[in-house]
Amino acid sequence: MSALEIPHFTRIVADSDFDGLCGAAILKKYNPKADIMFSHAAQIRNGSMDDYITDETVIVDLPFHQKCGWYLDHHQTNRPTDKQSIAFAQSGGIIDWQPTPSAARLAYERIKPYVDLANFVDLMPFVDALDSGGITLQEFVEDGELMCFSRTLSQTESEYMLDIVNMLASGSTIDEIMSLPEVVKRLEFQKENRKQLKEIVINNTEIVNRLAICHLENTGYSSNGYLVTATFGDSVDACCILHGYSDGEINDPNRPPLSASFYANSFIENGQNRYDLSRLATRFDESGGGHMNACGCRIQEPGLEHNLAEWLDMWKHRDTVLKVD
Repeated sequence: MSALEIPHFTRIVADSDFDGLCGAAILKKYNPKADIMFSHAAQIRNGSMDDYITDETVIVDLPFHQKCGWYLDHHQTNRPTDKQSIAFAQSGGIIDWQPTPSAARLAYERIKPYVDLANFVDLMPFVDALDSGGITLQEFVEDGELMCFSRTLSQTESEYMLDIVNMLASGSTIDEIMSLPEVVKRLEFQKENRKQLKEIVINNTEIVNRLAICHLENTGYSSNGYLVTATFGDSVDACCILHGYSDGEINDPNRPPLSASFYANSFIENGQNRYDLSRLATRFDESGGGHMNACGCRIQEPGLEHNLAEWLDMWKHRDTVLKVD
């Protein structure tokens, strides 16, 4: 098989965010018969997906799994090692890892020579910007429909997400999808919900040495880094959002385990490229990681207080411990 040919696949495993959804939809447009399952990084790494992934599975926007047949991703900490790549190639697997602004962009470039992706053209720049920290402060404050739409996507809403994927794969534009009554209702909810969530973030965040620590654990709430860093502006260089439940389970999307997400403040000058936050995410959790400027992990024993104290110490010495070379 030449490097330009598309590997055979009958299953798609994708992350449950906007990037993963678009990547899945692009792949689904190429192969309408393919089944789709949305997952997340920890499920891939802890073996929860082992029985589902086969050599006819394409994985997009998630960690590498040696049993798949085709791997598409762009995350720094997900890049297969040389040893993994060699072994995977010897078994017939194909790796497409590129530092693209989104995994969907990588899927788009691979698939566009073979099928008409015209309905994705206007959508791709936003997906790229959202996933790579390229949203401007003005765009975030304005909270346009695409920003709202991105917040309607969740692994807990897999049926809704599959409907969106099928519509995109069938040729619908994102504007047509966002005009549907069910989607409009969700957009209206997200508009109001963000106002409430901002107040919750303000009331549950402390700033330590220019790191905003947002305590949402055991509350049922979660937030993206854009909201936290926009709220506290140039008083912070990054944020740590604590979320999930102390008694949560990794395979229960409605009650996930206690976790932390780290985001650089992309709204300040050179905010993206100063510190490698993935070193925080991988300090205790071997399944943690993501981008240098946006990543996450699960809280590990002996617990949140210990993990947070170590992260704060690393952050205190960030100009040596986390500084990007």
